[in-house]
Amino acid sequence: MNSLDIKNLKKRYFVWLYKTTKEAFDKYERKFTQVEIDKDILLEMENTLMGSYLPHEKVELEKMVNNFQEYISAKEKACLELKYQGLRTNPEFIFLDVKLNVIEKLIIKELGKKALEEIKALYEKEMTHRILGGAEH
Repeated sequence: MNSLDIKNLKKRYFVWLYKTTKEAFDKYERKFTQVEIDKDILLEMENTLMGSYLPHEKVELEKMVNNFQEYISAKEKACLELKYQGLRTNPEFIFLDVKLNVIEKLIIKELGKKALEEIKALYEKEMTHRILGGAEH
């Protein structure tokens, strides 16, 4: 094997490491970003719907808005329970956070900063493709 073959093997392994670790880490973080976005959506909807509709429409719309609020509250509670165990942070979350940072450092060390940016871009492209293709895991 020549040095390019070895570099390519390392790169593929780093891509796999990054992907699997980032997916596991995102399991925690995505829920918090979803709640943040959902709250923004709810606020905008409430502002848009306030006083704009007839009474018979308003009752149903308020019901739907309240259901969305309950959904957000349940999601927020679930993500807090996933990331935290009482007052402590879930050790798996801490481990994954540290592991992801170490993998990124090693990619830079072995392959350079541009390679890390490329791997991150590949990951984002794959995740977006899964969402758009309906194959989210």
